[in-house]
Formats: sequence, C-alpha cells, structure tokens
Amino acid sequence: MLFLIAAYAGGANADGLKSLENFVKTVKTGQATFTQVVTSPAREGQAPRVKTSSGQFEFSRPNRFRFDYVKPFVQTIVADGQTLWLYDVDLNQVTARKQATVLGSTPAALIASAADLQALQADFVLADAPDKDGLQWVLATPKSKDGQLQSVRVGFRAGGEPTMPTTTLEVLEIVDSFGQRSVLSFTGFKLNPALAASSFQFSTPKGADLIRQ
Repeated sequence: MLFLIAAYAGGANADGLKSLENFVKTVKTGQATFTQVVTSPAREGQAPRVKTSSGQFEFSRPNRFRFDYVKPFVQTIVADGQTLWLYDVDLNQVTARKQATVLGSTPAALIASAADLQALQADFVLADAPDKDGLQWVLATPKSKDGQLQSVRVGFRAGGEPTMPTTTLEVLEIVDSFGQRSVLSFTGFKLNPALAASSFQFSTPKGADLIRQ
C-alpha cells in the first residue's frame, strides 16, 4: 500500500531539485503503470518478507490522484480534493479520511498534490542526491516527526530540449518509521494527458461497508 531521510551531500551532476521543480511546474496531469515492491524488515531467524503489486496511477494537480491496484488484489485509492478514499474489494469495505489531515507529509504530496515547490517545502526538507541509474534524485525528509513516514527518495528522468526540458517520474523509494521499504517503479508515463474529472470521483459501491475516520 502506498500508505500515499537523512540528507546527504549531492554528488556530481546532482540536479534532482531542478527536476522536481520542473516536474511540479510543468506536469499538471500524469498517467502511468506502476509496480510496487514492499520489503519488511527481517525478523530474527527469518528472511525479509517481500510483496509485489501492480496497477495504474494518474493524477491531476493539485490534490487529486488515483491508484488502481490490480495485482495481486484489487484495491482503489482516490483523492478527490476533499476526501481520501480506500476501497478494498475483497473486504467489500471503504475507508474515508479527510484529505487535508493525511496527505501533507506523504509521497503523494511530493508527486501529485502540491501546486509548487514552496508548498512542498512547508512539509519536507528537500535535498539533491547523487545521480544514479541514469536518474536525478531528490531526498525528502518530513518536517513532522509524528507521522509514519521516515524518508522518501524520488527519481526523475530528464529529457526534452534545453529550451523546453521535460521531466518524467520514474521511481519512488519510501521508508516508513518501522523500517519497511516500498519501491514504486513507473513505466509508460504520460505527461499532461487529458483526464476526465470522473477519474477522481468516488462513490461507495452498493453493499460495501463505509468507515469514516
């Protein structure tokens, strides 16, 4: 599940912050396929547990996004600007939470929610990280110490022409306060596609239990 770093010195050619700023400024909508690998810390005498899931992701800045998990279980996460909805098909259960109280210091805020870099800096300490695997990286440390998020690393691929650069989101690496590591890899990223407003609307399916938090 999405939910949704100690800064170290940037290396040569570290332009992660420039890529993040360009992404936030120029990419107002986005759509991609994602694979998520969650690795839990190893317990004594046991190997780390690894879970893999995949699905579709799209967003419309600010404050609207959607994750549709299709494998191995069907789940939907929708942020409509006011409410964050989580629908678990197997449990036939919907959880609704006020979006403003849960999204500030989350990975979703980094990639989809904030309107500009200044808004992100209200919740995160941002720093360049060394280029790696052909990507430009940003390290983000939540300013709040009360949340479940410990750190986020965001990888971008820069492209386009010097006069009109493009920035594509490639990887999110998330570590929570329990040491669990989640890596989301994005493929087929579409920059600024036309997205229907209905993509970011959610209605509780008939017969599903609704829990408001």
